[in-house]
Amino acid sequence: MSYFKTAMLLAGMTALFMGVGYLIGGASGAMIALVVAAAMNIFTYWNSDRMVLSMYGAQQVDERSAPDLVRMVAELAGRAGLPMPRVFIMDNPQPNAFATGRNPENAAVAVTTGLMQSLSREELAGVVAHELAHIKNHDTLLMTITATIAGAISMVAQFGMFFGGNRENNNGPGLIGSIALMILAPLGAMLVQMAISRTREYAADEMGARICGQPMWLASALGRIENAAHQVPNYEAERAPATAHMFIINPLSGQGMDNLFSTHPATANRVAALQRLAGEIGGGGASFGRPTPSPRGPWSGAPRGSGEPRARGPWG
Repeated sequence: MSYFKTAMLLAGMTALFMGVGYLIGGASGAMIALVVAAAMNIFTYWNSDRMVLSMYGAQQVDERSAPDLVRMVAELAGRAGLPMPRVFIMDNPQPNAFATGRNPENAAVAVTTGLMQSLSREELAGVVAHELAHIKNHDTLLMTITATIAGAISMVAQFGMFFGGNRENNNGPGLIGSIALMILAPLGAMLVQMAISRTREYAADEMGARICGQPMWLASALGRIENAAHQVPNYEAERAPATAHMFIINPLSGQGMDNLFSTHPATANRVAALQRLAGEIGGGGASFGRPTPSPRGPWSGAPRGSGEPRARGPWG
């Protein structure tokens, strides 16, 4: 059902895009707009991962520089039946993560230093499994396409406003309708993009929970990330808000409800769905808000001052 909804939303966005092109230049304008969008999508298909990773200053790591993280990703990727993705770390205090890449063979998982420092191993595994679910579902390409089409609609609408739209409609109600659609079309595209993002987040939560085998690991992680996102700014995301939908939790601002302008479902709703899933498949772990006691930070062994050896940090 989620794929059907996504397909319908994509079809609606494409129709909206062609409608704006038609208002600007008639049938030929619609075709030109479609060709422009196709060219943008082709470019984005090959370069989206490099662009977004560079935007956030992500550095690729391996078993020598971040052994625990890379081994965790490898184990979960094996359980998901995926090839090993590239692993990146972003030097950012806000706990968050995203996946990118045009297909599972060219995918990447990126996590922030804040995420590694604030979550337990179990919670981090839940987050990584969620991102691997996006890769397995080909959501990384889907989100890129929707973002590109939404951007193209805004660009074409602004072009139409500048040149006055299709001259055949430049009188009376036709002109008013053209202007109204050119103003509302970018808004509509943004809403469709957000609806697709919310649909895919729920699907990735469920699959990610099944990959790691413990729905409550992810539920606990979502709560911690949500709380931190209210307090720790992500300046790179603020400068590029169009990428907000890629993260596991909205990096721009916390949303208390599934409202029309939210790129993500409400965290409480996602946690409730994971709690129901835990009841169905077992392996619920601790209840949300009262996680199994574990040292804060996935790379710590025994608590400080206990006299027991501690694990090495993520950079070896």
